[in-house]
Amino acid sequence: MAMARFRFVSTLFLAALAPLCAALNAELVITNSVVAPDGYPINAIVVNGQTPGPVLSAMKGERFQVNVTDMLVDESMNKSTSIHWHGINQYGSAEMDGASMVSQCPIATEHSFVYDFTPVNQSGSFWYHSHFQLQYCEGLRGALVIYDPLDPYKDLFDIDNASTIITLMDWYHVNAYDVAFTDTPASTLINGVGRYLEGPPVPLSIVTVMPGKRYRIRLMNMACKPNFVFTIDSHVFTVIEADSEYTTPLVVDAIQIFAGQRYSFILNADQPVDNYWIHALPNYDTTFAGGLNSAILRYDGAPNSEPVYRNWTASNPLMEYNLHPLVDPAAPGAAESGGADVSINLESVWDDNMRFLINGYSYTSPSTPILLQILNGNVNASELSPNGSVYTLPPNKTIELSVPGGQPEGPHPFHLHGHTFSVVRSAGSDVYNYDNPVRRDTTSNGISGDNVTIRFRTDNPGPWFFHCHIDFHMEQGMAVVFAEDTNGTASALNVTSTWKQLCTTYDALSPTERIVQQHRRRHTKHQIGH
Repeated sequence: MAMARFRFVSTLFLAALAPLCAALNAELVITNSVVAPDGYPINAIVVNGQTPGPVLSAMKGERFQVNVTDMLVDESMNKSTSIHWHGINQYGSAEMDGASMVSQCPIATEHSFVYDFTPVNQSGSFWYHSHFQLQYCEGLRGALVIYDPLDPYKDLFDIDNASTIITLMDWYHVNAYDVAFTDTPASTLINGVGRYLEGPPVPLSIVTVMPGKRYRIRLMNMACKPNFVFTIDSHVFTVIEADSEYTTPLVVDAIQIFAGQRYSFILNADQPVDNYWIHALPNYDTTFAGGLNSAILRYDGAPNSEPVYRNWTASNPLMEYNLHPLVDPAAPGAAESGGADVSINLESVWDDNMRFLINGYSYTSPSTPILLQILNGNVNASELSPNGSVYTLPPNKTIELSVPGGQPEGPHPFHLHGHTFSVVRSAGSDVYNYDNPVRRDTTSNGISGDNVTIRFRTDNPGPWFFHCHIDFHMEQGMAVVFAEDTNGTASALNVTSTWKQLCTTYDALSPTERIVQQHRRRHTKHQIGH
């Protein structure tokens, strides 16, 4: 089988990306470095020397072979690591999902591991990030795009390359383990650059467009905490993708995007040549003053200056329930209440120990990866650790999950590994749509009164995380694991000796080298210094 062709590109690189000329293999070297993306120097985790990490690109159907080398030295951010390929379903390759202590042991410092998998029938907008403790909050994250040569919307846009990726991130001026629950980020980074209150006027990210051209913008929320309302002054968007799934075109002028979500939309550069504000308003802030939460859309030929204020207000926001799949739109199962084979209600609460519980249990990482437990012959939920947080699911059935909203620090974006799902009831709606609900892998559970409901088929053996993608909440237990077809998992996978060696190496580390940081996380109010 042909190996994947990758290239690394900066999200600000404006030359055309030509996936067919991408290089063989990929090397990701994970190190510590002092960075200052908003002008405030702080020690962080970088990928190939940068944060966000380099963009990875491939063509649909190509094989990924990504060698990850861990050279971390800062114990305060943990020295071991793993990489999760967010949105890649890993059909037949659950051992490559990258979720620490679910699908693998972490990679120990001064060691490497090759993630080797072929995405099955997937294209679109994805990203990669650490799935070990709070590491991705420290900088270990980057964009990933799989291009589709048969893209059904290719006639709607002229340009789709590295310059049309827009990433949104939160950034802190303290170690992630020193961020208290009520703390807000110091800044919003758009394509890796931002400003903070009373900080230096760091040059903002610029997305350059040619007048009259049409662009496929790939918008990715790679934040650890906030959701954002994304707008571009005087411009409207035609949404064509949600979380790597094609949608029927939907015209909007504002997009609320939650942690882990991705959208593609067509941007028509049809306004007068000028500079226009790009805004990503986080759910904890109300201002763009001084360039906060902002970047710049610059038409070719516009002056090299920041945009003027425009009294422009969005009036047609994206609502998830208005999105519909382009292909095979019906949800699995019977088009009626109770039409799934297995129905599970996941009730989340906040306990006196300041941990989240789902159906009475707070997720904690086991000492042995759940996949290894299954391969060792533990196939029943009662045999799998962590107790109460692992649900076994039968193969080839329709599963319906109900996730009520209203928990503290919500709404909560829930992400399912190993699958896309149909959102038969979205946040903000009491309507159940079985005919053409949006299909995606991350959805908000809304506010009190919402009962977000999703469906998927158990056609992918392995243990799959389902968790809040506010990373601080996942660390505090807001997660479960669906162990799918445990009896068929071993025969469905090709687990290698190098994968098994991860645990041998990791288990040989001293307890301090295997440090688990959740006990450092402070639960009281802490004002981030600027």
